[in-house]
Amino acid sequence: MPRLTADAPFLHPDVELKNASFGRYCEVGKGSRVQNADFGDYSYCDRYADVANADVGKFANIASYVRIGATDHPMHTASMHHFLYRSDDYWDEAGVDEAFFAARAARRVRIGHDVWIGHNAQIKPEIAIGHGAIVASGTVVTKDVAPYTIVAGVTAKPLRRRFPEALAERIIALAWWDWDHTRLKDALPDFRAMPAEAFLEKYEA
Repeated sequence: MPRLTADAPFLHPDVELKNASFGRYCEVGKGSRVQNADFGDYSYCDRYADVANADVGKFANIASYVRIGATDHPMHTASMHHFLYRSDDYWDEAGVDEAFFAARAARRVRIGHDVWIGHNAQIKPEIAIGHGAIVASGTVVTKDVAPYTIVAGVTAKPLRRRFPEALAERIIALAWWDWDHTRLKDALPDFRAMPAEAFLEKYEA
């Protein structure tokens, strides 16, 4: 029997979820934290990922120790410390700064379909990662990443396109990530064996 199901995400030990939603066939790795985030169908994160304030597309591949939507501190005030907004940790009846937390949660990361984010990469708030893009291990992404582009470095720089632009546009138009579970299984031998262009030639209407 398959380990992943359409009914609920497969959660490994010590997972922390808060205001998180998942599509079908999703998985969350050991020790990961997912908060204020939505995972599309078939997306997963590996061990000790930290995903916050994010809209994750379908078939996303998020490696171990990735941080998405890394939180920040107020830099325009006299202090940047927690006591400004987590004030109830320090004083009775001080309360938290609800406006600060609402603004932080609104700065969402948007990750496209079939994206691969490598080990220990970091995606800053309000970044968009296009469909089919690859973020190399250890990369810090501070600017949007175009579809089917490979980026690497601190801070991220484009290395090359994964596919030529015309081919990438054909894959996006095919939108195989919207196929149902049965059609994906039927096409599995071709996904495995065919280069992208041959796959398109077979499946484009």
